[in-house]
Amino acid sequence: MKRLKKITLWIMFLWICSMQTWASSFDEGNEIQMILDEMLQELSHIHQIYELQRHDLNTEVFNINKLLQSETSSENLLQLLVKKDALQTQYLALNYAEASEISKIRYLKGLSIIKILYEKVLALDHHFASISTFNEINKISNPNHYPEFAGIKELVKTSSSKKTGLELTKILGDNVYANIATTLVGLFNSDASKEVKQQELTQVECIMDFTLRMHQDLNTIWFETAFLQKSHAKIKLDLEQLFTDYTKPIGYFTSLAACRNADDWDQVHEKLKTYLGQMDTYMNDPAQTVKAHKMQVNLEFPIDRLLQFIIQYNAFIDQGGKFYEKFKIILDSYENAAQCKSSLPPEYQKLKTDIDIAIEKFNTAYKPVEVNGSKMKEILYGINEYE
Repeated sequence: MKRLKKITLWIMFLWICSMQTWASSFDEGNEIQMILDEMLQELSHIHQIYELQRHDLNTEVFNINKLLQSETSSENLLQLLVKKDALQTQYLALNYAEASEISKIRYLKGLSIIKILYEKVLALDHHFASISTFNEINKISNPNHYPEFAGIKELVKTSSSKKTGLELTKILGDNVYANIATTLVGLFNSDASKEVKQQELTQVECIMDFTLRMHQDLNTIWFETAFLQKSHAKIKLDLEQLFTDYTKPIGYFTSLAACRNADDWDQVHEKLKTYLGQMDTYMNDPAQTVKAHKMQVNLEFPIDRLLQFIIQYNAFIDQGGKFYEKFKIILDSYENAAQCKSSLPPEYQKLKTDIDIAIEKFNTAYKPVEVNGSKMKEILYGINEYE
């Protein structure tokens, strides 16, 4: 009993320490690694405690077996057999208690990981809210938004004596290729002098070249970013549903967003504490072991769901990083960037800077640390491959 009390006190100490560590160690990009490192230490210590007790029991059973070989008294033999049976029962109880403690630690660490991942998902919310919108992309890629191009169109309109009676419709007028082609033809056919035409063409050549070469690529960046944003929205919904499923067994029914906004994590821990207390009560009652096992399974299943979500989240982050690497290649591919540097819109350089920042974020702040390796096996299954 004294040993069990010491174990209980130690578990409570680890629980409190892990919560204090969580509150003081939120380091961008490393927080999940810290949770996993704590997990390994706590699992290792729990295993050592129970292994020591199993060793003591095995020693007693070994000694009883030696006595059984030499004992001749029926009464003594019966007492030794009863004692051996009690020790074996105690041995099984120790195994169950260890599994229960492992489940507790895994659940708590899983809850901490959910909390960290949600902060990452919310950071992605901010990221997608701050990236270039379709209107901004359209402004960069459409020559109609450049004052120099508007000036040459006005020149064509006022200096042409040849009236064709034809004007581009709104649809064709918004088409980059038709717009530029029509404007160039109009400039060549206008009544302006050759010098004026050449001067006007020189002023807009970089704008025309940039929009013709980059229009489709810039639109590709926007549409693929919109796809990433939609995928992120699904990730967020899945994580919120995971939290609902994760906390349902312990009787906590507040949404993840509401829990975070109200800073209601203490209430989650109280619900878990009550749940674990009930599970321990059942565990110590031979008539209630089935209920105890069911309660333990209810803790195990949502942790397995967490593994599935982490794989999904990692795939999304890997995909996002690759998309932004491709965007960087696209933007750097404009071959006349050096010659046309003074004519390129500032939004173009801002977009390049935003993409560089996004690549760094996807490779560091948003990406969990080693969540698919041996350490995740240990947090989810309590397995140490090197024991």
